This record gives sequence, C-alpha cells and structure tokens, in this order.
Amino acid sequence: MAKKQFKAESKKLLDMMINSIYTHKEIFMREIISNASDALDKLYYKSLESGDTGIQRKDFVISITPDREARTLTISDNGIGMTKEELEDNLGTIARSGSLEFKEDHANPEADSAAAKADKATDIIGQFGVGFYSAFMVADHITVTSRAYGSDEAFVWESEGADGFTVEPAEKSSNGTDITIHLKEDKDGENYSRFLEEFTIRDLVKKYSDYIRYPIQMMVTKTRPKQDQNPDDVDPQKGPEMETYQQLDTLNTMEPIWKRQKSKVSKEDYNEYYKSKFNDYLDPAKVIRTSVEGVSSYTALLFIPSHVPYDYYTKDYEKGLKLYSSGVLIMDKCKDLLPDYFNFVRGLVDSQDLSLNISREMLQQDRQLKNIAKNLEKKIKRELAAWMKDDREEYEKFYENFGRQMVYGLYENFGMNKDVLADLVLFYSSSEKKKVSLDEYISRMGEDQKYIYYAPGETVDKIDMLPQIKAAKEKGLEILYFTDEIDEFAIKMIRDYKDKEFRSISEEDMRENQTEEEKEALKKAEEENRSMLDFVKETLGDRVSDVVFSNRLADAPASLSTKGEISLEMEKTINRMPSEQMVKAEKVLELNPEHKVIQKLKEECASEETKEDAAAVSRLLYDQAMLISGISIDDPLQMSEDINRLIAR
Repeated sequence: MAKKQFKAESKKLLDMMINSIYTHKEIFMREIISNASDALDKLYYKSLESGDTGIQRKDFVISITPDREARTLTISDNGIGMTKEELEDNLGTIARSGSLEFKEDHANPEADSAAAKADKATDIIGQFGVGFYSAFMVADHITVTSRAYGSDEAFVWESEGADGFTVEPAEKSSNGTDITIHLKEDKDGENYSRFLEEFTIRDLVKKYSDYIRYPIQMMVTKTRPKQDQNPDDVDPQKGPEMETYQQLDTLNTMEPIWKRQKSKVSKEDYNEYYKSKFNDYLDPAKVIRTSVEGVSSYTALLFIPSHVPYDYYTKDYEKGLKLYSSGVLIMDKCKDLLPDYFNFVRGLVDSQDLSLNISREMLQQDRQLKNIAKNLEKKIKRELAAWMKDDREEYEKFYENFGRQMVYGLYENFGMNKDVLADLVLFYSSSEKKKVSLDEYISRMGEDQKYIYYAPGETVDKIDMLPQIKAAKEKGLEILYFTDEIDEFAIKMIRDYKDKEFRSISEEDMRENQTEEEKEALKKAEEENRSMLDFVKETLGDRVSDVVFSNRLADAPASLSTKGEISLEMEKTINRMPSEQMVKAEKVLELNPEHKVIQKLKEECASEETKEDAAAVSRLLYDQAMLISGISIDDPLQMSEDINRLIAR
C-alpha cells in the first residue's frame, strides 16, 4: 500500500518536534501512557452517555510489554480505539488532537445528566496531539493497531518517521489500541535498550504516571523454589532448586495521596510520602494541604523541611514544586509557582485547568498558573502566621533554618514584599532576651516612642558591648539586634512598619531621646570646647565627618555613629563583596564630655607642649571606637606608636 504523507509540513515539523520540543527522551513513555489513559476515559464517558452498563471502569487496564529480542516496547489499552479515518486524521495530521476534539464535542456545562457529571470528573489530558510523536525520539519504526469500540474492523497505522505512513486492515480481537515502538539501535552514546529493562520501565511509570487512574500492568519474570521438590532432597549447601515464573505486576499507585480524604490520611502517611518522594531522611516540620475550586482549580500538597537541605545556600539549589496535570507529572520543578522568599517549600500542585502547550513539559505563562502561584503565596503566608501564633517554639526552629530567606525577600524588589513578610520575621530583643516579631515589639512601645530601635552587629554579645546599647537600656528602650548582614539592608529598604520608622542606635541623629536640659547642656559643652573638637577632627582628617559630644555613651569615652544611609555594618558587608568599588560610611566620633580621658584630652589640647600627646589620644580614641564596632583599624603601626608614646610619657 502506498504511503500517505503527513498533513502538516511533514518532515520539517516532525523533525522539530522530536528533536527540539522535548528535553528528555524518556518523556515518550509519559505521553503514550497518557494517550492510553485518554482512550479509557473516552470509552467510560461514552458508556455513561449511552447507558451501556456492560462497561465497568474496573475492567480498564494499560499494559506494557517489552520484547528484548525484537527490540520492541508495546503499550496497550482496552479503551475506545480508533477507526481507519481516525487513525489517518489523528496520527496523520501532526498537532491534531483527537482528545481535544472529543472534549469540545462533548462539552455541555449546562447539562445535568450523569454523562455531563462524568465529563466534569473525566480529565482528558492530551489536548494537542503531539505527544505521540515523541516516540520517534527513541524509535525508528512505530505501529499502531486499533479497533474502535462497537466496530468489527481493526486497522494498523505504520510509520518510520517523516517520510509518511500507511494504514491497512489488521486483526484485533477486541476494542482498544496497541502501540508498538521498535527501538533504535544503541549508538552515538545513546542507550535505547534501557527502555526494555524492567527497572527503567518501573522507574518511568513511577516518576511520570504513578497517578494515572487505571492500572498500568507489566508481565515480569520472577524466581522461586521449585514447587514440587522434596524438602529432604534439598542440598543444604546449594539451597533449593529455583524456577522462573511469570507474574502480572501493577506498576502505579493510581490514587495520589492528595486526592484521598483528609480523614483517611495520617500524619505518618504524609511523612513517609515526603521522605520517599523528596529524598529526605527526616520528617517534614509542617504539612500544608489545600484544594481550591474556582477560576483556577487545583490541589496542593506542600511540605516545609525540618532542616536546611545540604545544597540550600549553593548555586545548585533549585526551587520549585512538582506540577501535575490530572495526576500526570508535567514538570519536576515548576519555579513559577513559588516566590524566592518561600523557596524552601517543597511539594506539588495538581490541576486540570492548566493550558499546556504541545509538549506538555512546557507551560504557557497563562492566567491559571499565575492565579495558582498567587493563591499559594497567600496560603503559605497564612500558615506561617498561624504557626508563629500557635506553636512558637517550632516556628522559631523553622525560622533558624529559613528566616534569612524571608528577610532577603524584604530586601529584594525594593521592599515590595513587605506586606507579605514583615510580620513573619523575628529579631533578638534586648529586653526580652529572645527573638520577637515586629508586632510584639510595637505592642510594648511607650506612647511617646516614635521609632523601632535597632542595633546591627556580628553577634548578640558584640552588640551588647556597644556604648550606645548600655545608655539606651538605661533609658528603658527596647532594641532589636540585627545579627545577620542582610537584616539592616532589608530594614533600610522597607523603612517602616505600621507607620513606625526604624532607627539605628548608631545613627548620629538620636537626640530625640534627650530632654531639653540635656540638649542645652550638650550644646553649651560643645561651644565651650569647640577648639578641642576641631583639633580632634583635624587630627583624624577624612576618617570622620564630624566630632561631637554625646551623653549616650554611659561609661565609655568614645564611640562611632554614622550619618546618611550607609551604616558601619553595611560598610563592612559591602566591602567584603568582590568589587573594585569600596564604600565608606560617614563616620561621626562621639566623645563623652564627662569621662576622665576626655577631660585630660581637653587639658592637653590647650597647651602647645602636649599637642602631640593630644593627637595620639585622639587617634587612639578613634581606633578604640573602631575596634568596639567590630571594624579593623586603619593603621596598626600608628596605633602601636601612639600607645608606646603615652606609656613612655
């Protein structure tokens, strides 16, 4: 029989589909099995429509038969089958979908019949008619033998690729379709023979088609002790004589855990599912399950790990959720379903509403996907907020693992994520001696307090050493300690929380906490000691932008504060980054006018004979303030000489 040509720019289009559209050759297994599932769905629907009670869903099956000698893999179903015309139309026209046509022909949203209800429950997966051709990635010859339901005739469609196809009469005892894939020879580093191995077939079914609603079966060869041998005749050294036998195994689970009734799924069930599917050795810290019906209908099963994955903070870590369409795996990690600040969440989404393009493994960036992502973000946010409220101890354990990622989320996109994340973050409190939320901090603020005060530093202990901390505590102020380098950057980006601005205790402009008497006393002291302050500033040069008196240093002689947007901690963080451009905070040296060292400095500045000593003291006060702030000093040699000078004096 003469070959017929494909009807859609045959060779060029087919070549593109089998060489460009699909990323992995193994995808063909998913596509062919999904087509078989569609055929079974169609027959079940047709039986409901016609009232044929002789057809039962429990009788439907998909069979896989590997033949190593013939190098063929056959996938069969006992579904609706195809007529000669349907074989020519559906398989002879690339990108024509019989499934889509079937779905459109039977769409009747206003109908209230059993058939219409079945239509709603029946998810026809393959809508674009291209998946079948993915088999040519691994095959040099494909035959499709099919007998339509209700017909006495069967036909076989054959093709070796873009050169065309033939359709001829065939013998088939019952309705359904057998797709036989003749695998290419192993060459050029490609191992096509692996698709005939039991382990590979099991693995691919488990990976992509585990939740197809019909049993996927394969006849496998197993061994056992011979049934008729006498136990007394068994050689204790060699053991019993073995025999092989055939057994029909079901390869898929069929019912996914997220579609079972919640009341019938235990915590242990979720834990075991998580550990087996996401390769973790510990139970998850939290399980989130949600189903949504509406514009975008989907079910999501999400997990928050109880520990940080080993590659979490590396460039190799990939965020994303497994994405299923009616139980068929479409993408192993769909990045678009999670924002970066929730990238620690693992799990899956299953939806029948996704607009898949011709390869199933690529998604159109459509409204459904965006709606699902937005809803998931809101759901995760609500669950985390409830977790913080209801089980603070466990939430704090989670926060130790993944809180930094949420703080980074505050920083990115110019603070646009503040409404999602600001009430979820925690910081150490100077008064509570533990981590608190911003809401908890605000709840303890006095009526006259305008700002949320914070202090950045490497550790809690080092921040406690800052002179400003002691003075602030004496005034009864609660201070949040920012011990992660990203904390201050994030807070600078969002600027305020519930109309309360953030203010660093290391900022020079902290005089709102002073009484009028204190302000006047400082102003008078600075006027009286202007020559000394100018001398210290001149001695330090461009290392400081100003030298001032301060009454917030407790018993310390000096400390550093900053003006502008760049703090001391931000300067350290930015300058550690691999960049040729260095930043410099606008430093202010604050001096305690009541301290004995400052009193002595005042005396030495007044005499020309001791000006060199005064300069040495000025430099040492600056170096001391730098060290207390956790910053390396500019000139260790000069510091050593200044110390020696004063000791020798």
